[in-house]
Amino acid sequence: MKLIHCADLHLDSKMSTNFDRSRAKERNAEILHTFERMIDYADQNGVTAILIAGDLFDAKRISATTRNTVLFCIQNYPKINFYYLRGNHDNDNFLTALEEIPTNLKLFKTKWTTYIEGNISISGIELNQENFQFAHTSFVLDANRFNIVVLHGQETEHSAKDSPEMIPLKAFRNKGIDYLALGHVHTYKVQQLDARGVYCYAGCLEGRGFDECGTHGFVLLDVDEKTGKFSHEFIPFSQRTLYAVRVDVTGCQNTAEMVYQITLALQKEGYSEESLIKIILIGELDIACEKNIDYLQARFRQSFYYVKVYDETSLKINTKDFLLDESLKGEFVRLVMGDKALKEEDKKAIIRYGLQAIAGEEV
Repeated sequence: MKLIHCADLHLDSKMSTNFDRSRAKERNAEILHTFERMIDYADQNGVTAILIAGDLFDAKRISATTRNTVLFCIQNYPKINFYYLRGNHDNDNFLTALEEIPTNLKLFKTKWTTYIEGNISISGIELNQENFQFAHTSFVLDANRFNIVVLHGQETEHSAKDSPEMIPLKAFRNKGIDYLALGHVHTYKVQQLDARGVYCYAGCLEGRGFDECGTHGFVLLDVDEKTGKFSHEFIPFSQRTLYAVRVDVTGCQNTAEMVYQITLALQKEGYSEESLIKIILIGELDIACEKNIDYLQARFRQSFYYVKVYDETSLKINTKDFLLDESLKGEFVRLVMGDKALKEEDKKAIIRYGLQAIAGEEV
């Protein structure tokens, strides 16, 4: 039997940190389409169940398009069972808007719920403030079955005393779990749970911001119901990928030289034009260096779907060069460097902006 484990789609996410309204709407449409593509993949590859381990949606407000598309996908593939466990971002709005729950949409509750498919059991519980402290003690699994448990939360080796979003792995060991399907962490991760089973975060289906760089997709499980043996494989599936690229621009004297260094770094990695790129400038620059971040962003946005430039460079100031300088620049530098109330980094920033202003550059 084949199953898909996915989580953290966050449909209808605002994504206002990096995108304007138009681009955010476009990315939301792409993520919704990726959900559709995943279900088509399941149909084409003999998958009979899809586990959604929380945060299918991002907020209380769900657009009619998203709601109708998700519902249509479920109804249009009646041979696939959808096991939907709500996460901390999900709520009742999607379900209450439905006139009738499709028979192939299987829901979990705030008490343990178990479904049986052949010799496979799929159990889950929606953790909340009332149940999380005893959740791990209130369920029993049949050791003769292949047991999947679905949860949404952050793994921890310690007991969760005050947070329902914490999942104490120690409490779920030696319980007969073969595959612990987790959601909440947006990066794929799989590790041994105990001698019998593993725990796995599928990660998010698509990266939405630069805290979600790298490859994203879902996990494909293939279980032999007779022997209990199984395999699991991460399937990269996102339409776009986000990358963070650190570029050392030490010694550059102007924006043009930085463009050259950035170009070399990007060409070396060979990123697709469909990518979203975070360029992080690092290194040490001379105080008089001409640097235009807005131009750098505009320059490389022509080559990729989206580019954002972060400036983490430090300034190199040789104050001795200005000690005997009788110009306005020299007087300004000496005045700032002599202010004991300012921190060293603040002095450098003030001097940089001041020298730009004196030179007639845009600050």
